[in-house]
Amino acid sequence: MARITVEDCIDKFESRFELVLVASNRARKLHSGENPTVEKNNDKPTVIALREIAIETLPIDSLKNNLIQEYQTVAPLDEEELSLDYSGSENVIKEEIIEDEGELSNLIDGDKNFKDENKSEEDNNDSILAPKNDEYNDISDDKNPENQ
Repeated sequence: MARITVEDCIDKFESRFELVLVASNRARKLHSGENPTVEKNNDKPTVIALREIAIETLPIDSLKNNLIQEYQTVAPLDEEELSLDYSGSENVIKEEIIEDEGELSNLIDGDKNFKDENKSEEDNNDSILAPKNDEYNDISDDKNPENQ
């Protein structure tokens, strides 16, 4: 059989993307040891997968379903898994809230202490920078050396 191309298989799928996904998945399976449904003829797994798709030795729907099952990350849940018990989790959540409130009050207290310390430092700085009442405070004073 002549070399197979994507054009020979595209009419079996809705899009080229879907064809590439299914063919590459089938080629990986062939490469990992699955038996091909057509003769190998010294071809690579990609060409064999395309030949299988073109000849339809495997149903296209089964190839699509196999691909979906392999990439599916969420397993179906049992009814037991769906019934959740929230009674224990409520206590855990309440404890976390209390811990968070405690941390928040510690942060607020620390912030107040920081502000109080800074305020007392500002008061000290104001007293250092405040002018003293001496003979040079009043510019109009006759004792001011600049006025003499």
